[in-house]
Order: sequence, then structure tokens, then C-alpha cells
Amino acid sequence: MTRHTLFSNTPVEIGENSGKDNYIMAIESSCDETACAIVKNGREVVANIVASQIKTHAKFGGVIPEIAAREHLDAINVVIEEAFQQSGLTGKDITAFAGTVGPGLVGCLLVGLNAAKTLALAYDKPFIGVNHLNAHLCANYIDTDLKPPFMALLVSGGHTQIIDVESYSKQTIIGETIDDAVGEAYDKVARLIGLPYPGGPKLDKMAQEGNPLAFSLPQARVDGFNFSFSGLKTAVLRLVKSFNDKDLPVADICASFQECVSSTLLNKVKKALSETNYKQVVIAGGVAANSEIRKKIFSLENEGYKVYAPPMKFCTDNAAMVAACAYFNTNTFDDINVEVFSRVK
Repeated sequence: MTRHTLFSNTPVEIGENSGKDNYIMAIESSCDETACAIVKNGREVVANIVASQIKTHAKFGGVIPEIAAREHLDAINVVIEEAFQQSGLTGKDITAFAGTVGPGLVGCLLVGLNAAKTLALAYDKPFIGVNHLNAHLCANYIDTDLKPPFMALLVSGGHTQIIDVESYSKQTIIGETIDDAVGEAYDKVARLIGLPYPGGPKLDKMAQEGNPLAFSLPQARVDGFNFSFSGLKTAVLRLVKSFNDKDLPVADICASFQECVSSTLLNKVKKALSETNYKQVVIAGGVAANSEIRKKIFSLENEGYKVYAPPMKFCTDNAAMVAACAYFNTNTFDDINVEVFSRVK
């Protein structure tokens, strides 16, 4: 695709048909990680820097937006400088600069996006704005030969979607949660049983010590490919209360909850696959790091499907996936005046 430099308006070809190596520097700051990465041709990571705020927010039991934005301001120049040092490249070597536009926390997004715009202006390079959710899907292009079409399961703190990916630029959401996302359900259940922030990973670890068949928890009956997890959360609440301060079988509750969620996701993905001829499946998003969900989706390989999932470091928020998304032109923005958004557009 042809982009243009911001001052000289020089055309720049970016993508697989450009005929030369493309180096995209991207910045991600949608929530509580300040990240900068440089990716060659959408697949080869030459620098990847992530500054996490988990320790800062742990004492509050969740992310505080105002504090997160200030942390991004403190870290942004550091991660950019470290990315240049790690790669051995300079701003002149970069083909284009990219930044996350949304969805996310507005104050946090502004820090990273304005930094990406400033770099593009300073070096007279193209600017590319990226949708955070599309970027999660593109994490699967890193260090692989994956190409569309494929069916995708996106599971994160705020979103649970099944996406029909027909091409790099054409994607259709065919199913999504009507209430809680998987990540939200994990965090809420973790709080119910007394696990500290961040609850999702700790629940996953605890579940591995429990019996997944200890308790029968309900799978919501939702039409089509949509999901619902609020009823499951309520069922866990009632289960916890039923013990009346007796010793709570935390590991068994975690394992039973995780079995219910992962089975629900698998069943919906299989239903979506049954209506296409796709032989490729990908999972993406922060919750794609969950051990049982990965195991369930990878079990589809026993049925003849090829399954892709990003390495753990590219499941959670990072800038390498943003750079890959910019390279493959996956529903991106090229207007320097584009504004951040907190919800999916």
C-alpha cells in the first residue's frame, strides 16, 4: 500500500509488494504497558521493549487510569531510546512510525499515539494508526508464515470475539460476548475467591492444582456464535457463598471455572469452523496466554486444523504486534489528525 511522508508528501510503498525491506517502529500504550518495537517486514522483530506497570497497580487491585497515564509519560522516551539501541537503527532507517489509536484508556493512548506522530513528523516518515484489537490478531504473523483466510478467537480483558479473517484488510466479527469478556470474568472470579491482582494468571496457575470436574458450572445458551459469561460468574459467587466460611476448595473452583470457560470457547470456535472451509485457526489477546484455553484450541489440530497462537510475550500488550498490523495494513488509519478512542469503532 502507498503511504506518504508527512512533510514532503513523498510516496512510500509499505507491505509485501513494496520490493524492499520495511522497518516499522510502533508504540503501544493503551493500558498499563509502555511498549516500543521495531519489526522488519511485519514478521521479524529486531527490537521489542516493554515497561510494565503491574507492580504499581497491584496495591490498588486494578489499573488506575490517571496513574497509568503518568507512568507512560515517565517511560515513553526511555522505551523509544532502548528500541533504537537494541536494533542498531536510527530514525532515518525507519520506513514508517505506527501507534495504537484505540480502544483503551484515553489518557494512556494519548501518550503513545502523540509520540508516534511526533517521530513521524520529526523524521518526515509516514504515520500509521492501529486498532489495538487488530494488532492482537497480527501478533500471529510474527515469526510465522501465516496468511489469511483463517478463523480467529480474540480473548482479552475487555473483548471476546470470533472473527472471520478473509484477508489482511477484510475481517468480520461473527460472534462476541453480550456481557462480560473472558478476561473480565477471570478477574471477577479471582476477586471472589481472594486471589490478588492480576487475578487471571493466578487463577490459571491455581486451576492446574484442582479437579476440573469437581463442580458442574453452567454454560450459557446464546444463539449463534455469541458468548455470555455473567451467569457463570454468578454461579461461582453462589458456590463460594455455599461454603459458609468453611475451608474454600479454591483450586477445585478455579479448575471447574476454567474448564467451563475453555469448553465454551472451543465449542463456539468449532461451530464457526463448521460453516467455512477454513483449515487455519488462531487465538490472540492477553487471555490467549491461558494454559487451558491454549490446550483446548490446539486440540483442533487432532481434527486436521492448523492452529496458531503467539508466544506468551506477544499475547499481552506489546508494540511488535502493532508494527505487524501497520505493515500488513490490517484496518489502519493514515490521517495524522486521527483521534484516540476508548471503545471499539
